[in-house]
Amino acid sequence: MILAAAQTKPKRGDIDANLLDHYRLVKLAVANGAQLIVFPELSITGYEREDAAQLSFSENDSRLDYLKKLATENNITIIAGAPICIESNLFLGEFCIAPNDSISIYTKQFLHTGEDVYYQPSFDYNPILEIENERISVAICADIDNPKHPENASKNNTSTYIASIFFSPNGIPQAHQSLQNYASQYQMNVLMANFGGDSYGCKSGGRSAFWNNNGELIAQMEDSGSGLLLVEKHDSGWKSKILND
Repeated sequence: MILAAAQTKPKRGDIDANLLDHYRLVKLAVANGAQLIVFPELSITGYEREDAAQLSFSENDSRLDYLKKLATENNITIIAGAPICIESNLFLGEFCIAPNDSISIYTKQFLHTGEDVYYQPSFDYNPILEIENERISVAICADIDNPKHPENASKNNTSTYIASIFFSPNGIPQAHQSLQNYASQYQMNVLMANFGGDSYGCKSGGRSAFWNNNGELIAQMEDSGSGLLLVEKHDSGWKSKILND
């Protein structure tokens, strides 16, 4: 099994440009044999609060059609983030686009201070993804700050925990420490994707990374820039490859 984390530099509010970058990185992941690619928090729009409603996606948004096509034709699961409007409620969420032409939605459960002015938290949308023998749970940014989130993932027999985040340079060391601890404590592989450039007028810390289920850091990207982190599971463990733009 090969997993990919995309480290991206979104253009603020430019959905068309950001989707084109998603297509490019999905195709690069496919060319390297990946069966799953995860993007950072709110990857399609860039991180937003005040403008989230006008940039939001619907559950069956037609703008996702080409990502669905890429997923189906290339047998790859794509996890990409956006503000999602469901029954007039706005969620900070992500689309989990499966190779069978279906989409499941995950919504952020634990919001940062200030996000609750614009978004609703929800525990109602929390899919478990299955690829080969892996049970995969997803998280968005502040979810990883709450120990109950990975604990609940473990209770759902998760073997791989995937986090889409937007952490600053100052926040990344703590994020890495938390994710490494979760990997070790719950014997879960952990894959994390962060922005590698500014979003919402703030710097991002990059350093997208992967830890195995012993809590060992297998690979991490630089603190800025975009590209892919690829990890491949072998009988002897995980091997990694980083493709920088």
